[in-house]
Amino acid sequence: MKRMQVVDVAAQIYAEVGKAIVGQNRAVEQALVALFADGHCLLQGVPGLGKTLMVRSFSQALNLEFKRIQFTPDLMPSDVIGTNVFDQRNGEFTLRKGPIFTSVLLADEINRTPPKTQAALLEAMEERHATIDGIRYELPKPFMVFATQNPIEYEGTYPLPEAQQDRFLFKIVMDYPGEAQEIDVLRRFHAGFRSQDLEKAQIQPVLDFAGLMAVREQVKAVKIEDRMFKYIFDIVRATRSSGDLMVGGSPRAGLALVASSQALAAIRGRDFVIPDDIKELAMPVLRHRVIMRPEVELEGFGVEQVLQRILDAQVVPR
Repeated sequence: MKRMQVVDVAAQIYAEVGKAIVGQNRAVEQALVALFADGHCLLQGVPGLGKTLMVRSFSQALNLEFKRIQFTPDLMPSDVIGTNVFDQRNGEFTLRKGPIFTSVLLADEINRTPPKTQAALLEAMEERHATIDGIRYELPKPFMVFATQNPIEYEGTYPLPEAQQDRFLFKIVMDYPGEAQEIDVLRRFHAGFRSQDLEKAQIQPVLDFAGLMAVREQVKAVKIEDRMFKYIFDIVRATRSSGDLMVGGSPRAGLALVASSQALAAIRGRDFVIPDDIKELAMPVLRHRVIMRPEVELEGFGVEQVLQRILDAQVVPR
């Protein structure tokens, strides 16, 4: 697959996902960047914005196995990764794999289950395998987690542990669509489209396993100059020294910026990374990896305001 074809593949996926999703262009692009960069995505937004619908639409545009877990307060780790079940007929234990054994996993409303069950995803997201009764089982390739969550101020939710959040390449915040887009949603509903019946959207598969691997190889070939590495380092280091933050970005945040900026450059038809790629993706890479000081929050500042100040203070390479 030639490098310029990455642009064509991205355009085709946009078109197919757009048959079901309206007004979430930035979220769709960032999810596509994560897919090409071999990363996981955490989607946050109030109910009704189409988080689940977007992931389902993505799964149909990819000719890959897809499974969904609806996270609930009584969900157990074995419900996620699987368990060994005793078969009375032959007197042996047999492995019953959980839904995590798939290529695209939708962890729906992940913050509605306790940390013990949330942690069942940690090993799988980082190491691409699951351990059941002491035995390690490899997960399918590729393996990508899309997790959705409602804002933590809603009742009945459990904040994700920092270690779990750090496994996500991006935290994508979905907001309300604009006026024209929301009116378009109303028109589609009136014309008969229902998210429960996604098949009627007739989303066609664009990529299979081989195609996705080819795209990812082209993404890895995108060049990054030393001055861009320095720019990435300066941004991440500034989060660690900021007086507004208790915890800054780890080295994994820098790695995430490298991989995702390569993917964004490829999607936009370039074989090299520019500062705007890094600056644009710094927010979804960092917003879930830093912890604000309580007194700063009490003053009414949000994490994005703090991160924007940090970004604005950095010297952009020329």
